[in-house]
Amino acid sequence: MWNHNEGSSNHFCSLFKKDCQMILYGKFILVAFGSLIIYTLFINFGYVNFMNAELYNVYLFDPQGTQQGISELIDPVTSLEELNAALSADANGVGIDASSGTPDIVFYFGSEKADNHRVDYALSLLHQDNQYTARTVGTNTPELKQRKEMTCELLFIEIIAVGFLGIASLLFKEKQMGVIRVHAVLPFNKHLFIVSKIMVFLLSDLIFAAFMTVLNIGFLDAVGILPDVLLQTAILSLMMTLTGFGCTMLLKDFRQFSLAYLAIAVFAAAPVFLSANTSVKMAWIDWHPFYHVYMGLKNACFGTPVTNPVYYLSSACGIAILFQIVQIAFHKEMGKEG
Repeated sequence: MWNHNEGSSNHFCSLFKKDCQMILYGKFILVAFGSLIIYTLFINFGYVNFMNAELYNVYLFDPQGTQQGISELIDPVTSLEELNAALSADANGVGIDASSGTPDIVFYFGSEKADNHRVDYALSLLHQDNQYTARTVGTNTPELKQRKEMTCELLFIEIIAVGFLGIASLLFKEKQMGVIRVHAVLPFNKHLFIVSKIMVFLLSDLIFAAFMTVLNIGFLDAVGILPDVLLQTAILSLMMTLTGFGCTMLLKDFRQFSLAYLAIAVFAAAPVFLSANTSVKMAWIDWHPFYHVYMGLKNACFGTPVTNPVYYLSSACGIAILFQIVQIAFHKEMGKEG
């Protein structure tokens, strides 16, 4: 007697095994491993060393000597012209004009967060007594902060690219091999074909995210944040894999898909990075789904995971809607092949 549940389970295991073999034969693992090595070398030997620059230079113009007890790290200047020249040559520097007796901060505008840091740093050097004291917030050193920020950004970009392009390359190859044509006539639950693809890429993305986090943030610092990082990675992976699956079913060839990928990548990445990492704030960014996922991933990297149930409910609904769209597109494609 045929056991439907047992048959479905066996068929799913066969599909999953076949998809894993397709990924291995397609050198997908080598590409992911190569990306991991390149990202790790970049963060550890390039980005951190480049960004680990000296502290901001601070220049003080105080012709009447009204400021007492200043730090030795402050560079005095003798005129406003010299102050402006110093800031022109050092765009990240901070100037203090105390010619009126009250210190005024002068600098070239950058990003809001960095500007606040520069002002606080300059004031901390100007007041060495108890009138101004710095308070330590958080446990991240400047280097660890840089590692977490870049790890989050590269992981976000990688998952978008892998989830979208990876499943496309696999499905277009199966189209050419007639795999979808064969499955169109086989007596099995057709949604297992979709679930198998999603699970393979989800598993690979989670493994990649785990290694990426541990190698670039450090094992001890990564242990506490890894569960939340993997949760956000799973949400992003499911979104991108389903989107890539749907586009592959709806588009004729990889050339059309490449244009779709370019449009989606720009839509997903450009406004998110501008709003999250610069002073450019777009009024509609709160309606951007990938912005919330990116911020969820970034907060997870910094040990402040999202706890708002609306975020997770919205993510689950979005993934469910994408799955339904993919099912419709897949059945339509099988109708063409059948």
